[in-house]
Amino acid sequence: MAQSGLDLFPLTRMRRMRRDDFSRRLMSESTLTVNDLIYPVFVLDGESKREAIPSMPSIERLSIDLLVEEAKQLVELGVPAIALFPVTPAEHKSLLAEEAYNPEGIVQRAVRAIKAACPELGVITDVALDPFTVHGQDGILDEDGYVMNEETVEVLVKQALSHAEAGADVVAPSDMMDGRIGAVREALEECGFIHTRIMAYSAKYASSYYGPFRDAIGSAGNLKGADKKTYQMDPANSDEALREVALDLQEGADMVMVKPGMPYLDVVRRVKDEFGVPTFAYQVSGEYAMHKAAIDNGWLAEKPVVLESLLAFKRAGADGILTYFAKQAAIWLNEK
Repeated sequence: MAQSGLDLFPLTRMRRMRRDDFSRRLMSESTLTVNDLIYPVFVLDGESKREAIPSMPSIERLSIDLLVEEAKQLVELGVPAIALFPVTPAEHKSLLAEEAYNPEGIVQRAVRAIKAACPELGVITDVALDPFTVHGQDGILDEDGYVMNEETVEVLVKQALSHAEAGADVVAPSDMMDGRIGAVREALEECGFIHTRIMAYSAKYASSYYGPFRDAIGSAGNLKGADKKTYQMDPANSDEALREVALDLQEGADMVMVKPGMPYLDVVRRVKDEFGVPTFAYQVSGEYAMHKAAIDNGWLAEKPVVLESLLAFKRAGADGILTYFAKQAAIWLNEK
């Protein structure tokens, strides 16, 4: 490739600006701060109860009282928000997922407790049925085992409204049903929840990186090896992701999400460039587990690798990152 006079060595030495810390800082293009972090947490019934998740070392399922204490620590660290994911007892799971919209369900109670103790902490709730169905799918099945769209959306709307009534700041439909964002937005408006934000899982792929998460919420056994390819996106597609994002924005989404994260940073970049809207990405359980395995085996240095992985999201255009490293990353970032 031809070079202009200004690009010819030695007139142009790219290493000049890399020589000293001050000049490296001045030309740094992307910055990671505590403000970019959202901490996904798993909540279970009981009191003073914590359970380890073998496939996610250092991450625990917490009862509501312990989760409130965790929330207080996150506020002190400056983390803006948490994302709640429930562990539903088997006896509360059903074909129609009625527990999803129980006003006294675990998510609804957790939201009320956290907002009472930490009103400044943003609370994001997962709007999806897989923790509440006996089969582990994200919706209501027909007689052939296919997830029905409209019937599922009806339940998702009830679930989202129950979360808003409990005080959730953001509802986050992660189910990938068609038209659910519009249905949820219309219901929120009609019921007076005009300030409740929607974070749409707009480009959620049928990924193999979700395994540890399904262990964490107890849906892996219910799925019995089944997949979710009839509603989650094909990992081969990125044009389709732009269509999904466009539809969700038209239907009233305030924020959009790409999931998983690092294997799909090209999609994050395309979404941000195309729409210029608040764009989030989820560094999912499989990504966390791989990092932790290498770190715990001494193959990677934890702090620099984790922070580098999170900076990659910012470079790709993400405004925020859901990550199981959020609490530890916040501690490191506050040390600077």
